[in-house]
Amino acid sequence: MKATEILVQIPVGKLKLEGGLTIPQDAYGLVLFAHGSGSSRKSPRNRYVAQVLNEAGIATLLFDLLTAEEEVIDERTRELRFNIELLSERLEKATDWVIKNSTTKNLNLGYFGASTGAAAALIAETRTPHLIRAIVSRGGRPDLAHSHLPKVKAPTLLLVGGLDEIVIELNERALSHLTCPKKLVIIKDATHLFEESGTLEEVAETARDWFLKYFSKSRFL
Repeated sequence: MKATEILVQIPVGKLKLEGGLTIPQDAYGLVLFAHGSGSSRKSPRNRYVAQVLNEAGIATLLFDLLTAEEEVIDERTRELRFNIELLSERLEKATDWVIKNSTTKNLNLGYFGASTGAAAALIAETRTPHLIRAIVSRGGRPDLAHSHLPKVKAPTLLLVGGLDEIVIELNERALSHLTCPKKLVIIKDATHLFEESGTLEEVAETARDWFLKYFSKSRFL
């Protein structure tokens, strides 16, 4: 039976971030999605990955890192989408909400970050020690996490398109600074958005396997 997405509001100070929470029956893990610059929880690429995770028994939380008002400002100025500190703080707040929510508090947690959201996920992991079991970056900018990279403890998978040469170089640079279990996978014949036939499917399946590897099937006590 297909899991149903529940619309949620995540409090961040006086603000509330809109999100969609999907929990399959007997789920034992949950992945929080941190979308990239200029994107939102409605990203078709992230939603496809989330669906593949759901089918594997992994819950997902896709939420907007910016409010509707902030998105309007960002569309004009493009200043918030690269405010990695702000994005990571929002992800931390969402993580705090998840571990206090009665329906999700006992699930293994992971982060899936795209573009600038990958840097936000890596930084947030360093501030939520022992909570995050695994991280996946899709076409990400982990290099923007800078000095936080050596502090990351969660096993981290970097997925990059084989035709995305500049981002490959940036990911290779970030990989060299990570001291956690790590892996860089280059998806053959894929560009930055993985729009080529079969490439997004490969991203989703590789991400799924990474989370399944590091999520324990027993819940936290």
